[in-house]
Formats: sequence, structure tokens, C-alpha cells
Amino acid sequence: MSTAAQRSSTQATAVPRDRGDACPGTLRLHAADDGALARVRVPGGVLTVRQAETLVDVAERLGDGDLHLTSRGNAQVRGLPDGCAGELAELLDAAGLLPSRGHERVRNIVASPLSGLDGQGVLDVRPWLTALDAALCASEAARALSGRFLFALDDGRGDVAGLDADVTVRATVDGGAELALGAAGEALHIGVEEAGRAALVAAEAFLEAARTSGARVWRVDELSSSGDELLDAVGRRLRAEGVRHERRDRATDRTSGPPPGVLGAGLSVHVPLGRLSAHQWRELTHVAAGELRLTPWRGVVLPTRGTDPDESLARLAATGLVTDPGSPWLRVGACIGRPGCAKSRADVRTDAAEALDTIEPSGFPLYWSGCERRCGHPRGDHVDVVAAPGGGYLLSTAVSGRKPQTASMDDPARLATALAAITS
Repeated sequence: MSTAAQRSSTQATAVPRDRGDACPGTLRLHAADDGALARVRVPGGVLTVRQAETLVDVAERLGDGDLHLTSRGNAQVRGLPDGCAGELAELLDAAGLLPSRGHERVRNIVASPLSGLDGQGVLDVRPWLTALDAALCASEAARALSGRFLFALDDGRGDVAGLDADVTVRATVDGGAELALGAAGEALHIGVEEAGRAALVAAEAFLEAARTSGARVWRVDELSSSGDELLDAVGRRLRAEGVRHERRDRATDRTSGPPPGVLGAGLSVHVPLGRLSAHQWRELTHVAAGELRLTPWRGVVLPTRGTDPDESLARLAATGLVTDPGSPWLRVGACIGRPGCAKSRADVRTDAAEALDTIEPSGFPLYWSGCERRCGHPRGDHVDVVAAPGGGYLLSTAVSGRKPQTASMDDPARLATALAAITS
């Protein structure tokens, strides 16, 4: 998908759930048409080379051989056979990818992927990431969070601050940090050293508000109470713990995710449709200087200290990874489609790839879906390309402040014409 930071085009309202959270993890697998699916949480997207090597070994030994990146910087393994859960957990645990079995689905943390590498952020958020993940895994209350609850740690540049997280901590130029909840317009200004602890306090306050409401909700913006009320509750908890804070307007400026290329002491590549072959993944581990950083935009950032970044970038381009910031692939995303999903009406990934040359590299992101569920679709401005019941596709715009425009398309080769009809 596009590396542009995407805000929701419509704010969420209270959405009580009538069932439990079935979000998959590594201990709770999801049954799909192509086998079981495991979602491995990777806080901040950060993997050591050893952990990355373990993931590709797991994909080849137990899965379909590929690794799939998610919009939260996590990794998925598909095509898993029945009865492999024990072996899977053992392999991941040995690599340090399963630090707490009771918290493995709630370790949803995105972080600015170029933090500490390109000199653009206010500070390096790695200490925040380490502190929050440790606090999260030590919190008994946090086990009750939904697998969809999201933390964002922004180094001040505004990239992950635009991803509609439930709890966002953003570095500020005055040396402090801004703690924001959901889509609320105000935030609490706190000391930079309190960021990790404050983020967990906010999540625990959300859980208490959800219990008090009597409704089953998974995200902050689904609460029936106002954001101001929750912010007040967080402030009271912080005050009780001796954490000083001040209420302020929330920063609204947003930047994009990292484009492909050499960026300071790192290099960035985009992964078409988020799917990495074992060969591509191993090339990434060979190039990486100690670690890989998976991004929420289905890309990978690699520190390049001591290596030739241009040579490394060329090596990765030769595998089919996107290294050109003008590539139309940056606009395109898709659900798994056929044959992996029984509900899908089309092989959307093949259709998206075949239509790639018909679109311009700039414009709204396009998201191809096999049915109306539109699994994995972006929350910001975009164009939905949804497989229709009788064949072909229905295109519709999802743009903030504008009435949706629609068009039918009987052949993916006519995508450019259909797009022109609804976006011009």
C-alpha cells in the first residue's frame, strides 16, 4: 500500500461485540482454506537476525514457505497443518518470540521504523518499545486486551501517529511526550521517561472503562463514553502513580511511512502485497546489520552500519523487492483472496498484479478484496476494488468528506478507465 499515513475517513462509534475476540496468534491459530494461519506479534516490527531466520525456517518446515507482513508490522505464516501448534510454539519460544503465552496476542505495538537511523525524529523510541513490551507482558490486567488493541510509539515525525492506534505516545520537541487515546483531539503531556509506563496505564484504564460500560468492546473509539472521560480516568491513574502530566491539544501533523531507498543509516524496501518468499527473506537477513524492522506499510527497514547501502539495495531489488519510490506497487494492497479464503470470489492478488501496469504510481491507494468484508483494508482515504457476486469488480471511493463514487469493472485490464470515472 501507499506509504502515506492514513487516518480513518469516519470515526468509529460505540460498537458492542456479541462474541469473543477471535483474532489469531501463535497459540490460537486461524483455520483458512489453505491451512491454518499463525500471526506472530513483533513489537515495533523489530526482529533480530536470529529471530528472522527462525521465522523463515518455520515457514518452510511447517507452512507454505512464504512469510506474510501485516498492516501492524507483524508476520504471518500460512498453510500450517493440523497438529503443528506445539512444535510451532516451541520454535518461536526458543527464539524469544513468545516471551509470555498469556500476552502473545496483545503485544500489538507499532513504532517509527526509521527511529534512530535517519536523524529525523526527536528521539529514538527503542527504550520506549522495550519498556512498554516488558510492562505489557508483566501486567495481569493486560491479558484481557483484544488482539486488535494497538499501541503506537512515534519518534515525533508523525508517521505511526497516523495509524489510528488506541494508545499513541509521540515525542515532542520540548523533550517530553504526548499520550493520546484513539481519535481524541486532546492529549496528556508527560515526561519522556514515563512513556512506556503511561501507555500501559492508559490501556488498563480503557479495560476498566469497558468493564464499567457493561459492553464488550475491543478498541478505544468503540466506547460509548467520550474520549475526554477516558483521558480524565488516565490522568487520575497517572496522578496516583506520581506521574506529572498536563492536558494539551494533540499534534495533528502527519508524515508518510518510509519510501523505498537509502535513508540515512538505513535502507527501506517495499514488499508487493506483503508476501515474502523464503529467498527474499533470507536475502534480507544477509543484508541486515543486526536486525530487521518490519513496517506497518508492508515494508522492511534495515540498519546499514558498516555495509554498502547502494550495493545492498541492488541485491534486494534483484529478488523482486521494491526499491523504487516511484513504483505503482506502493499504491496497491489486497486481501489473501482465492485460493486461501473460501469467502473470496476471485484471485484478487493475481488480478491486482496483472493490472499493475495500467495505473499511475500516484493517487489514492487501491485495495483489492475478494468479498465485502474487505479484510485488511486501510482505514484512510482509498479506493476499494471488491469482487462482485456475478464476476468482475465494483470500485468505490472511501475519501473523507466526499460522497462515495462507484464504477463497475468486468476486466482488471480496464482498471485505469474505471479509476478515471470515479476519481477525476
